[in-house]
This record gives sequence, structure tokens and C-alpha cells, in this order.
Amino acid sequence: MEFDYIIVGAGSAGCVLANRLSADPAVSVCLLEAGPEDRSPLIHAPAGIAAILPSRHVNWAFQTVPQPGLGGRIGYQPRGKVLGGSSSINGMIYIRGHRNDFDDWAALGNEGWSFADVLPYFRKSETYHRGASEFHGDQGELYVGRIEPHAITEAFIESGQCAGHRYNDDFNGAEQEGIGQYDTTIRDGRRWSTATAFLRPIRATRRNLVVLTGALAERVVLEGKRAVGVQARIRGSSVTLKARREVLLSAGAFGSPHLLLLSGIGPESELKPHGITVRHELPGVGQNLQDHPDVVASYKSPDTSLLGYSLRGSLKLGAALTRYVVSKRGPLASNFAECGGFLKTDEKLARPDVQLNAVVAIIDNHNRTLHWGHGFSCHVCVLRPKSVGSLGLRSADPAAPPRIDPNFLAHDDDVQTILKGYRMTREICEQSPMSRFALKDMYSAGLDSDEQLIELLRRRTDSVYHPVGTCKMGNDENAVVDSQLRVHGIQGLRVVDASIMPTLVGGNTNAPSIMIAERAMEWIAQD
Repeated sequence: MEFDYIIVGAGSAGCVLANRLSADPAVSVCLLEAGPEDRSPLIHAPAGIAAILPSRHVNWAFQTVPQPGLGGRIGYQPRGKVLGGSSSINGMIYIRGHRNDFDDWAALGNEGWSFADVLPYFRKSETYHRGASEFHGDQGELYVGRIEPHAITEAFIESGQCAGHRYNDDFNGAEQEGIGQYDTTIRDGRRWSTATAFLRPIRATRRNLVVLTGALAERVVLEGKRAVGVQARIRGSSVTLKARREVLLSAGAFGSPHLLLLSGIGPESELKPHGITVRHELPGVGQNLQDHPDVVASYKSPDTSLLGYSLRGSLKLGAALTRYVVSKRGPLASNFAECGGFLKTDEKLARPDVQLNAVVAIIDNHNRTLHWGHGFSCHVCVLRPKSVGSLGLRSADPAAPPRIDPNFLAHDDDVQTILKGYRMTREICEQSPMSRFALKDMYSAGLDSDEQLIELLRRRTDSVYHPVGTCKMGNDENAVVDSQLRVHGIQGLRVVDASIMPTLVGGNTNAPSIMIAERAMEWIAQD
């Protein structure tokens, strides 16, 4: 089979590319996804995240190498393996990052990536629940709205103000700092993934778009220094698909560099031990892995309106399920992480350096460790970690997972930042508006010294699922793509996903990944 464009990965960026490219009926597009169709009800009911997150259901469920900064523990890295990619299994929080994050990209020599440059592309994809404004759009496929908050969500926001933090009604507006409710990619009680927003409405009517699920990309096919197709395993057989114009990698911060390495594009030191012929030496492939280290403060509560496990809670859950089936409203229409904040651990900072995500349930070990009873949690993550990791090969087998080393808490500044953020979170939870929930600290009660808390943080910190940077954009020796996302030294090949971020944005990465695809489309069309 032959197409004009082949897109590898139907995730946050890939579905957007498929939509925009196939809008031209003269262009043929093939979208490859290793996972299945997005038919699982756990995807579409927002509360289904509680079951998807800890399982291998539509989830790659990767593991890291042992992390010295986390006491030698092996970390967990869930990623979407389904149409919609990680937008089909994420927390549905719509955050773009701080405006200065994108100005940083431009300052590094990446023309066209300042905040002023990218804002129109954020607005293009968005239908904002309050309508259009300077910062928001109302004509896009991606619905961005608000859910009906739980009482503890409102109490947390009020407690944040009692603790001295400003209220923020729009984290994607003029200012990011403050405490407030999150905008979410939930519409009428259903997850609004990129597959739902960008792919489903056009898939049946655009005959120039072919979507292949269960298609594991094995390598990019090269003729000299030009990408001419993709070899993929489909229904047990290796098939070569030809691309007349370009191959576009949108397999994410783990999948895209992994495929480049399997194709012989990367550092010789990584390829040679696995018997892979070097087709193009590119030392930055897999380097510059950045992710938000995150710790969860967990609390028990006697309040059974909070999500949890108990006899009374089971009765309430049954009623909530009936309500959701009938009206798509109630607790199961929530992403559970309804509010949070962007705070500065030092007032001298130019922008927030920690993010909080308040959750109306006990979340422990990525929801893999369950507790009897009910409670509340709050994620605390370091927004701009100085610890940098890498991705490499475990094997030349395309079905084998990559070697993932985020190098969490290797830099002492990250340790100090997460420590300060954890203390700030405890202070918020101790304010009077939260007292009605009688919260009982599950892990840090009685721990007050820095040494005690740091030991706890190293035992409990892990990813909050925002890996980026492994196909870095730029012009230095470790850059993988240029500012128009073309792979250095290879024609007809681009990377279009979160892996191209030269630095990690201060916030969730789904919205920026969608923007990256919107931004890239202009250059793809020009070429």
C-alpha cells in the first residue's frame, strides 16, 4: 500500500495530524496505531481512569529502570495503547503551560515557537465553554469545559486562599499562578479524547484516510538518507507501507525515539550492542528525557461522599452508576482531579515551580495499592526538574519495551522543591474549610524534619505522566529535529509529539501536544 503521508501513533498529536492532512481530498493519509479501537467504556466514562491507570487495559504500562533517587525503586509509566493514545487514558486536565515556557523554546533558537507564535494554534483546536477570548477559541474540535465540583474541591480552593494563595479562575489565561478549578476535556459527561474530537467525526466520510489499529511500527524504511515508508506488524505479518511525501512520527516521548533507534537512527553506542546497523548517526535520539516527579499526599476521611471502598460507599457507587447511565452526571462523570494550583516555593521566582492536583479519593501507587475506606489526595509535582534522564533499547525486538530512565530526584534542587511543595500542601489541608472532612494524614503524620520528609518523598515519588524531550528540537549537537520538526539529516521524516519539546512545560502535556500538531501542519503543508 502507498500513501502520501504515514502517521505513526494515533495519540494526542497523531489524531490531529490525521484530521488536518486528510482535509485535502487530493492527499492520502494512513494512520497507524499499535493499540485497538477506543471502544472500551472505561475510556469514555471519566471515572474509568481509576481502572485504566493501574492496569494493562489499553495501556502500555511501561516500567523504568531502578531509580537511585527513589531508593532504587522501579517507576511506573502508563501510556495510552489505543486510538487517542494517552488522551484516552489521561486525567483530562487541560493545561497549556506557562507562557514563558514557549518563549524559552524560541530563545533556544527555535523560530516560530514563542508564546505569541503558538497561542493561535492553542485557540484553533479549542471550543472553550465560556466562548472565545484573547486566550481561548470557540471553533475547534477539542471541547474544554468544567465539571460540577465536589464539596471538597470547593473547600480545597477556599483553603488555598486561607493559606495565602491567590484564586485563579483560568490557569490558561493571563496568569498561571494560584489555586482554582481545572478546565477539563470532558463533554456532557464523556471523555473528549483526540480520537473522539478529531478522528471520529471525519473517519467515515474521508475515503482518503485509512486508520489501521493493531499495527505495531517496526522501523522506518529508508532509502539512503530519505524516509520512504514504514514497516509494521499487522495481524502477525510484517507489511511495508510506502510514503510518497513524508513519514510523521507521533508515537510519543517513548515511542518515537524507540522507533528511530530500531530504524538505525541514533547514537552508535546505543545501536551497535543490539546488532542494529547505523543508518544515520544522531546522538541526541533518546537523550534529554524530562518528566515531572510527583508525590501524592494521601488522607483518610470518614466522609463517604469521597470516593472509596466501604459497604456504604458501595451503595452510593451503585446509585452513582445508575445516575451516570441515565444522565451522564454525578461522581462518575468526574475526572476526580477537579482542582489544583500552580504555586511558587519562593516568591522571587518568575513563575510557579510546583503544581498541585487535588483528588476526591485516596490515590496510592498509581491506584495500584487500594485502601479500605474513603479519603482525599493531593499530587505535588516539580514543574521544571533539573534531573534529566534518557531512553534506550532493551532489545532489537520492536515488541520489547524501551529502556526508560527518568533519573528522578537526582538533582538536590528537585528534592528541595518537592519538599517545599509538600509542606505547602499540608498547610492548605490544615486550613479550616477542610476541617469538616476530618482528614487523617496516612503517611507523613508526625514527620516534621526535612530529613524525615525527604526520606518519605524518596519512597513515594514517581511520575505524573508527562515525559517529553527525547527527540529534542533545536540546532545543537543533541538536537534531533529542527524548528520545523524535520529530523536532522533525513529527508521526508518528522517527529510531531511531546518528544520534540526542548524543555518541559510547566503543566500537563496533552494540550501542548495537540498544539504541536497544529503548529507542524503549517510547515507540512508548505513542504
